[in-house]
Amino acid sequence: MNDGPDDHTDGGMRHEVDSRFRLTTVSVLRSKQLLHGSRPRIEADPKRRRNTSIALEEVRRGLVGFTVGDTDQKGGAVVTPEPES
Repeated sequence: MNDGPDDHTDGGMRHEVDSRFRLTTVSVLRSKQLLHGSRPRIEADPKRRRNTSIALEEVRRGLVGFTVGDTDQKGGAVVTPEPES
């Protein structure tokens, strides 16, 4: 894992996932956004695909930006999906 300037875009916003843990974490947070009414960033039939699979595909395609903050009290990274435009 390289934390050089090439890994960040938009002032620290990342779009590429560097681990399976981060893929899962960002996908869960994006899935919650979809559950609360955010529009999908990929073309998807909500009657045939669940929010979790839509979110996972969005993250894999690099459509969901996120920032990695300081570690929390439990020692894990804090990841926040970018706000809706």
